[in-house]
Amino acid sequence: MEWLSRIREDINSVMQRDPAAQSGLQVFLCSPGLHAVWWHRFHHWLWCHGWRLTARILSQVTRFWTGVEIHPGARLGRRLLIDHGMGVVIGETAVVGNDVTLYQGVTLGGTGSGESKRKRHPTLCDGVFVGNNANVLGDITIGENSRVGAGSVVLRDVPPNSTVVGVPAHIVYRNGQRVLITDPHEVKDPLSDALIALADRVEQLEALVGCGDGKQTTFIAEDVEREAYRQERDLLQDYVSMGEGI
Repeated sequence: MEWLSRIREDINSVMQRDPAAQSGLQVFLCSPGLHAVWWHRFHHWLWCHGWRLTARILSQVTRFWTGVEIHPGARLGRRLLIDHGMGVVIGETAVVGNDVTLYQGVTLGGTGSGESKRKRHPTLCDGVFVGNNANVLGDITIGENSRVGAGSVVLRDVPPNSTVVGVPAHIVYRNGQRVLITDPHEVKDPLSDALIALADRVEQLEALVGCGDGKQTTFIAEDVEREAYRQERDLLQDYVSMGEGI
């Protein structure tokens, strides 16, 4: 039967991707994330056939036993691995592709109560990896084979084969190449305005003291006075240095 083949496929996937898995029986009995996915398939069938209240009630029971909350309306692909699972939340309109890995505490959620009633949760394409306690929010798309760092907050689309980190998340790797941020405007951080203002102020000060072109255009009078003072001090011979006369 198809559901038995799907169960075997899921167990084999966990065995290949989870180094802590020691046997198929252990995975079958002791993987709450896998149990949540299996139950979700039944809940999703009820949801699609009009038994929405029943589906929601059963999903809450599954949440109680597994620590994983998956809305019955979410669409999940094949071989989804929810490792550890505790605290994972997947929203109603979320779409998860094949061979996706989610760690504990991951949220695939919305951005606020004023959102559209249609698509308001993210789409994760095939092969996406999301680290623990990461939040992927809103109707955005995470491209194929991309990785979301632990603790990140993703609010914008992520291109395929990319790695994003930070709050809010920004790209640090793409297609295996390091992405360097040279413009503070690209950070999109709450402190980016302060960084931009600081960078502008540094440029103004460098222009004032002439550091930018290697020429010294200010404080010339002070330097002349300082040098004159040193020459006058050297001419005075009647002072006693430290330690003399003791």
